[in-house]
Amino acid sequence: MSSRRIVRERVMQALYAYKLASGDPQHYISTIIKPDLAENKANLDFAKDLFIKSLDYIEVADKIIENHAQNWEVSRIALIDRLLLVMAICEFLSFEDIPPKVSINEAIEVAKKYSTSRSGKFINGILDAVLIELQKEGKIKKSGRGLIGMDSIESRISS
Repeated sequence: MSSRRIVRERVMQALYAYKLASGDPQHYISTIIKPDLAENKANLDFAKDLFIKSLDYIEVADKIIENHAQNWEVSRIALIDRLLLVMAICEFLSFEDIPPKVSINEAIEVAKKYSTSRSGKFINGILDAVLIELQKEGKIKKSGRGLIGMDSIESRISS
C-alpha cells in the first residue's frame, strides 16, 4: 500500500471524527493524523494540508456532489463516501501536482476498505462527472505530474 494512501486514510478518519464531534481541527491533526505520520515530514505535511483544505472545501464540494448525485440528497450519502468525494474534489482543485486519475483511484480504494461494497462504483461515477464539469469550467489547474492523464479527460470533454 502506498504511503499516500495511508495519508488519505488518516485524513478521512480525521474528517470523520471532526464531522461527528467538531471542535478544533488541530486536535484531530495531533491525535489522528500526526501519530502515524510523524516519521515522514512530507507525508505529515501533505496530510495536514489535505485535512485543512478539505475542511475548507466541504460546502463547495457538497454543492458539486449534489449536482451529480442524481436522486440523492447529500445528507443521505454515506458519510465516509461523502468525505472521500470531498477529499478528491479538494485534490482536483487545490493540489496541482496530483493527477486527477490518482485522486479518483485513491478515493475508490479507500472506499473499498472502509465503506460499502457499492461505494467504489458510486464514487467513481460521481468523480468522473465532477472532473469533466470542472475541466469544462476551466477550474482544474494541473502542472508537473498533475498533468498525467489530462489528455484523456480533454478528449472526453471534446467528444
